[in-house]
Amino acid sequence: MNSKITKSTMLVALLGLSSQLFAQETPTTSRFSTQDFRTWSVGVHGGILSPNTIFGSESYRAEEFKSIGYGAFIKKQIIPSLGLQADFLRGNIKTVGDNFSTKSSINWSGALTAVLNVANININKENAVLIPYIKAGAGYMGVESSATSGSNTVNDGGREGWFIPVGAGAKLGIAKGINLDLGYDVNFVKSPNYGTDTKPRFAYAHAGLEFALGSKDKPQLANYSSLAHLRKESAEESADLRRALSTAEQNAARDREQYAKDLGDDDNDGVANKFDKCPGTASGTVVDGSGCPIKVQREVIKETKVVVTDEDRKVVKDAISNLEFDLGKSTIRSKSYATLNRVAALLVEKNFSLKLAGHTDNTGSRELNLRLSKDRAEAVKAYLVSQGANASRVEATGYGPDQPIATNKTATGRQQNRRVEFTLY
Repeated sequence: MNSKITKSTMLVALLGLSSQLFAQETPTTSRFSTQDFRTWSVGVHGGILSPNTIFGSESYRAEEFKSIGYGAFIKKQIIPSLGLQADFLRGNIKTVGDNFSTKSSINWSGALTAVLNVANININKENAVLIPYIKAGAGYMGVESSATSGSNTVNDGGREGWFIPVGAGAKLGIAKGINLDLGYDVNFVKSPNYGTDTKPRFAYAHAGLEFALGSKDKPQLANYSSLAHLRKESAEESADLRRALSTAEQNAARDREQYAKDLGDDDNDGVANKFDKCPGTASGTVVDGSGCPIKVQREVIKETKVVVTDEDRKVVKDAISNLEFDLGKSTIRSKSYATLNRVAALLVEKNFSLKLAGHTDNTGSRELNLRLSKDRAEAVKAYLVSQGANASRVEATGYGPDQPIATNKTATGRQQNRRVEFTLY
């Protein structure tokens, strides 16, 4: 009665271990995201049983090649280095003496073992090539023994009892989700005594195959090399960043080319191409702020002397104080329009000439600062011309960082050096 209860309890425990056999999570494909794995696997194996172990031998000779064992297992990988495994084994252990022979038949056995992966030997691939492991656990078995001497054979009628399996081995990853399993187990039998040894034990040298269960898109947890996976995703991320940088550089080069074309003056009429509504005007043609010929020529009043009053200087000073550009660009902000409009009106009213000198601090390359200072001076000129100023009387020059008025070692000094100077004459 007790043996039946024990067998039933063990079977219930093993069934509980495999109750979630096919429960798998949805795979995640995003780079550097949480990875899902195949954690369940099954395997089959076969090999040689022997009463002779690395811990000692029987006093009589074993017939190893006639002592065949076979079995299967169900395994749940808890973490990459540790799994729980339900093992099943059957087979025969045969020995011979001087005048007799024995046979112990393992009719059934079941064991629950913990399998510890000693190492995951692989760096360059996500699926491990070699995984050495050790294992240990506890099990229950049913054995029937017989002894033959001459023509007489004596059977013990069969016994059941506990045993402790320990072992070591290695798994070779031969394909994704398939491992070749090579192992050597020693089983210490507490009861029954299947032979004449007072401390019965038997070895099982075996080979087999392990198959991971679940979606083929997921890696097997026991075989997974997180280092190789990280290296792969880092390489992909680096390639994406390099492609993005190359695209950004190409776009920047195209924008610089277009900007140079927009601010050029192909017909030399004093109006940039971007603001020139009448491109291709003949050389020497008087044009308005849009680059179109003036049909009615203005009366030109020649002055022997240009007088710039304090009030005129105040208009220019206000324009300088309120002049703002977008950061790192030559785009004038709208808050500067009002004071620039007064400068344009002053140029039209008094027919002044105006020199615009763009300056920057020394942050960044000199070539970039020269271009930015020139572009900003040209942008101010273009705006004044668009408000009616005579383009031929407005000169725009960029000096970059070459003419600082304050130190570039402080934020205040650099702010003072970033300017556009207006000079009336």
